[in-house]
Amino acid sequence: MIALTVEPEANSSQSETPEPPRRKGEADLSLLEDRAPAWARMSRSSAGLIAGLGLLFACASFLPLWHTDVWGHLSYGRWIVQNKALPPTEPMLPLCEGVRFIDTAWLSQVAAYLAEKQLGVTALQFLFAACVTFCAAALAYLASKRSGSNLAGALAAGTFLFVDYQQLIIARPQLAGMVCFMVVFGILTAQRWRPSFWIAMPVTFAFWANLHGSFLMGLLLIACFVAGRAVDLVRRTGTTQALWRDAMLRRHFLLFQLSAAAVLLNPYGLELYFETFRIAANRNLQDLVDWDPLTFRMSQGKAAAIALVALIAALRCSPRRVSAAEALSLTIFGLGACYSSRIIVWWAPLCAWSLAIHAEAALRKWRQLDSRPAPPRSGLSTVAAIGIMWIAFAYSPFGMRVIHGAPKTPEDAARRLKSSVSIQTAVAAAAYLNEHPPVGQCFNTYEWGDYLLWAGPANARWFVASHAHLVPREVWEDYLRIVSLSRDWEGRLDRYGINTVVLERNMSADLVRALKEKSHDWSLEYEDHVTAIFARKRPI
Repeated sequence: MIALTVEPEANSSQSETPEPPRRKGEADLSLLEDRAPAWARMSRSSAGLIAGLGLLFACASFLPLWHTDVWGHLSYGRWIVQNKALPPTEPMLPLCEGVRFIDTAWLSQVAAYLAEKQLGVTALQFLFAACVTFCAAALAYLASKRSGSNLAGALAAGTFLFVDYQQLIIARPQLAGMVCFMVVFGILTAQRWRPSFWIAMPVTFAFWANLHGSFLMGLLLIACFVAGRAVDLVRRTGTTQALWRDAMLRRHFLLFQLSAAAVLLNPYGLELYFETFRIAANRNLQDLVDWDPLTFRMSQGKAAAIALVALIAALRCSPRRVSAAEALSLTIFGLGACYSSRIIVWWAPLCAWSLAIHAEAALRKWRQLDSRPAPPRSGLSTVAAIGIMWIAFAYSPFGMRVIHGAPKTPEDAARRLKSSVSIQTAVAAAAYLNEHPPVGQCFNTYEWGDYLLWAGPANARWFVASHAHLVPREVWEDYLRIVSLSRDWEGRLDRYGINTVVLERNMSADLVRALKEKSHDWSLEYEDHVTAIFARKRPI
């Protein structure tokens, strides 16, 4: 007889460990982690990199608009919109009357003017910050994709900002050219060819040719990659026969041809090519600091030297092979920067990208890491990144303008303008001149010409502005002699019939002092911390 023993059922409350109660919101976060699709997940390092770019955008949005360049381009954009045509000759400076004007930046001028007209001056700050952030983000993305490390992406973006800082603080159409340059660089350095590149590259150049005359820098970059690929093939095979069989070389060469042809989609056609060379060779520009050769006396020269030393060290330690295209582009653009400091704008992203990928390779070699596990990805990181981007936009001047609306009163608009422009901007002086319009030809310092064209009296006759290449050489030399108090500077003012002189106090301190000493001929009509305005007591 079999005895059956039935054990009593264990108390579930004693045999199982109770789960701790969830905190409020914890279940929702768990669902987000579990249900977020793979494409919507990112690593914490990627979210951190995006957070840094968001901070960059926020900081750039609060940078005041510079007192030169942007205002002159806005004036041309206003003229084009009002007249519904491109000016055949210089339209705003009487002393440049009849000088042929090929506007190499007409599209960016019109776009900036329409943005300012519809959304106010904060729209210009937004466009400026967006262009700077796009360039840094593109470099960070390209470097991190090539190296597999977000740290390399952060290094690329940081190096670019460090070297190009002095050029990046000024809002001008050149920033649109930099955006196009980064698109071209991204296509050329892509690890996998995409059929869409056949369209993206010529379309980029078609826009670039109308946005800014720097499109030649993009064509030069493609030429460097074509020549570099050819050098690599010949060095590897020892014969030129491989040149005709290499698909990458054929693609790059065809892209160069398509891009050069796409440039012709502009109002001036082939003449645009010749004009860009004429501007670069203009003698007036050689008298401006922006076009001086790069030296160690310049802060950007010191920054470039530091970046170059770091790049050489990274190349020395990196196991990664240096392609001929990489070496050729760095060398050619670097020599260009030595000739003219403006070229550093185009050398800096090339240096930053090379430094980042080779520094990361050297670090991996030092740590003896052959492979790296993929960092965990989560939807929470994506949500955090999106939230950071929204906060950066919402607290920017333009974001507050979009959320809270336009200024309600003229006083609010004046305060908004004052907070959005640099303290060197002649805002108060322009208001004074509008109340007391000058008569006849005026003399103004180069730094004030752009803003006076934009905000000064509509019928005022200003002497010079930032488009120095349009000023006749004789007029430009007379301008330099007057501001430097050269011999017969008073006679030159008389020759032009100058009755009103508007000066930047700091950079023209000697001329301000000289006119104050000539109190029997000139009277100081207005003066503030940046501007001095003199009027002739007996007008000519």
